[in-house]
Amino acid sequence: MAVTREAMLEQWEHLSRRPGPMVRDVLWGLLVAAGSGYAWLLYRPYMDGYEVAIQIGGTLALIAWGLYWKPARLFTLAVTTLTVLALWRYGADFELRKSDFLLKYFLESQAAFMWMSLLYVLATATYFAALFGRSEFAGATATALTWSATVMGLTGLLVRWRESYLLGADIGHIPVSNLYEVFILFALITALLYLFYEDRYRTRAMGGFVLLIISAAVGFLLWYTFDRQAHHIQPLIPALQSYWMKIHVPANFIGYGAFALAAMLGVAYLSRARAETRRPHGLLARALPPLELLDEVMYKAIALGFAAFTIATILGALWAAEAWGGYWSWDPKETWALIVWLNYAAWLHLRLTKGWRGAPMAWWAVIGLFVTLFAFLGVNMFLSGLHSYGSL
Repeated sequence: MAVTREAMLEQWEHLSRRPGPMVRDVLWGLLVAAGSGYAWLLYRPYMDGYEVAIQIGGTLALIAWGLYWKPARLFTLAVTTLTVLALWRYGADFELRKSDFLLKYFLESQAAFMWMSLLYVLATATYFAALFGRSEFAGATATALTWSATVMGLTGLLVRWRESYLLGADIGHIPVSNLYEVFILFALITALLYLFYEDRYRTRAMGGFVLLIISAAVGFLLWYTFDRQAHHIQPLIPALQSYWMKIHVPANFIGYGAFALAAMLGVAYLSRARAETRRPHGLLARALPPLELLDEVMYKAIALGFAAFTIATILGALWAAEAWGGYWSWDPKETWALIVWLNYAAWLHLRLTKGWRGAPMAWWAVIGLFVTLFAFLGVNMFLSGLHSYGSL
């Protein structure tokens, strides 16, 4: 069969366009590897063999994340640019945060966290305005605000990490060591998980509900900052001076963030189901995503959170064996971590083997958040044990 010249040219143009994404993927991997290598050259005096291994693992994970989810690339580049700018402005003088304009009002860690807090609250209101106003522009604005808040929050954490070393080499540590820092981490992880599902399912109607839990975390953070002055960087206590903290805590909070996301989707599911029963043609019934979609994303969030929480629990046991000589001691924090694990294991078991769906599972996800919240915060407030260093 004869092939026309036009057909051959069209086929050639198609083939010539195909390597584009692959080239961008390779460039992404090389860029991350180069940035990681440069960071190692700068900070290798502070790193031991375990931390080098964590950095290599983190580099590979970041490359994989950018390959799997393309918006992560621009997010990473934005955070890196702002962080490098802040470190350049600081130099080796911590006191510049009081006089340098960019540091004082934007890039010093506390300033970045304040911007993060404001932007998350604005995003929450804008998501609801988009939901009830059926406005595509308001929805796009809410998404942009959420991305901006997350960029500022992660920039603030990375800058805070450097600030701790500017205070003294013996004070420097990764900023996941106390409630103030991990509440910021919780907000960032929950937001990133939501943005991923928003992008995958092409709907912003879930945003207001998910951002509510982030705004609640922001409210706690502001109280903790201004009432307890918890934002000040403190030296690590001996129990936390371990490389295990760098992997155990982030894995834990991927689980917490996913469980919080699932709970708020459970609230959205119950709201939609109630609206369909009482006012099937009302605004809420028409504006919220279909029940099937909410149920599916809720399940995926819990599955992801359960996997991360399982890994975190194993890492915590290994840390305990090194620090206290035993993998498990039935400390209140450990006991409640087991309760959380069993709760979501049962949820997934009934979903996968018995086919349970709908309102009962949504209610279970909501109640599960309160169980998780007690394990995360309530144990620190009302119980004592080996983990009492996390108290309010």
